Amino acid sequence: MKKLVSILGLSTLLTVGAIAHGVEAHEEKSDFYVAVKGIVTLGDSIDEETVKLEGGLGKGLGIDLGYVISHGFSVEVDGTYVLNTVKETAFETGESKDFDATYITTSLDVVYKYMVTSEFAILLKGGYEYEFEKIPDLDVDKTLSGFVYAGALIYEVTEGIEVLAEYEVTTIKGPRGNSAFVGVEFSF
Repeated sequence: MKKLVSILGLSTLLTVGAIAHGVEAHEEKSDFYVAVKGIVTLGDSIDEETVKLEGGLGKGLGIDLGYVISHGFSVEVDGTYVLNTVKETAFETGESKDFDATYITTSLDVVYKYMVTSEFAILLKGGYEYEFEKIPDLDVDKTLSGFVYAGALIYEVTEGIEVLAEYEVTTIKGPRGNSAFVGVEFSF
């Protein structure tokens, strides 16, 4: 819990600093943006000592807080909350059971956005993430970390509002797996 509070505190500090810098540098419009996204995790499987854990399709919400640095480059702080079902299968007996799982993930990313046309863009993202995995019925309560890579297609609906579809790959090995997002980004 202390790590989560520390990460959220650092995220807030970076975001406030980015907003303050954006307001100071650009009187009319800052370079701050926020994206609200729906998420589907695709699940993965891992082998433990005596069992295999397989994640199903998880569903949740995500938010990205970002600041445009220059020439298409941004920094982002991302967070997601996902509910999932994890199937535990015993190697010896083949018996399996489903358990509820929650995943809270936060990351700090560097983003590059390439404008293909005046409305359409391709986005590439890479960063480092922390994941808090809880499966209460299996006594799983752990923090994992690793790298995250993503690609997205973005379409500008109006000035300051864009829709996006994103696919994210994580190096964290666990039942959560990779993710797909759809969402709306607002620039201020």
